[in-house]
Amino acid sequence: MDCAMTQLQITAFGDPSVLKLTPSLDKVPAQGEVRVRICFAGVNPIDAKTRAGLGWAAAQNKDKLPWTPGYDVAGVIDKVGPGVTSLKEGEPVCGMVGFPLVGGAYAESIVVNERELVKLDGVSLKQGAALPLAGLTAWQGLFEHGGLKRGQRVLILAGAGGVGHLAVQFASAYGAEVVVTASKENHGFLHGIGADLMVDYHDADWAAQVGLVDLVLDLMGGESGKAALACVKPGGQLVTVPTITAQLIKDAGSALGIQVSGMLVHPDSKQLAQMLILLRQGDAHITLAGEFALAEGALAHRAIEAGHVRGKLVLRMPGAERYPA
Repeated sequence: MDCAMTQLQITAFGDPSVLKLTPSLDKVPAQGEVRVRICFAGVNPIDAKTRAGLGWAAAQNKDKLPWTPGYDVAGVIDKVGPGVTSLKEGEPVCGMVGFPLVGGAYAESIVVNERELVKLDGVSLKQGAALPLAGLTAWQGLFEHGGLKRGQRVLILAGAGGVGHLAVQFASAYGAEVVVTASKENHGFLHGIGADLMVDYHDADWAAQVGLVDLVLDLMGGESGKAALACVKPGGQLVTVPTITAQLIKDAGSALGIQVSGMLVHPDSKQLAQMLILLRQGDAHITLAGEFALAEGALAHRAIEAGHVRGKLVLRMPGAERYPA
């Protein structure tokens, strides 16, 4: 029988007030699909950017509003479609789902292909919801695009944010020397999670304080990303994540003979499983900056747009009460 569920949708592009709760019916999983009773959903900067009408996902979805944003889910399988082999009803799971055009995580339930999910074993649902998109961005930026090797020196711009604080821990666990830019109040936090040198980006000479590095993971873009080119040693490279300023930084790098690559995160359940092992072993931990009820999604968007969020934000669904995190 179809059950009613609630989702938080972008009804028009604009400020956070355009997010509205709307009723829907649970979907029935088809071949190879499962339905997840969502307990927590991760909130990411791309969600707010899309809601404001900026970026590729907004351009592709402008004629499909209302649209349910969100790519990070953690919850419990409550229905299994035909042909599913890897998951069973009642199992806790997490994943980066519907990226980049389908979304759907700001809801009480979602139907996705079983390949988009990994089992959560020994990691809480809350941590599982906060991990996928930010964790995969950090992992792919450092290792897939950046080719980071043990013993190398890496600079992470905006080290205290959702992606940054995970990148610090992954690089540290991998045996790299980790340098970060962050405001003074976050230096103690970053030292505690594995940063070797913390530099205040408010200082005019921050790039000189950093010195030379093998890799820059640029999570800021714009002028900060350009300034970080001064830190790249000969033969090193810069990986820039914000898509809006990627070309600007590539052009600046090209003029200096420095390799710059942009990146767009992609789902990868094997990488996600590896990151969950680090969390389970205690080699990494996700700092949660805030938790909001689904109905308070606009507050979460206001917080992320104000900046200076240390760690990650999550939305809590009613299902979290049935399956305590």
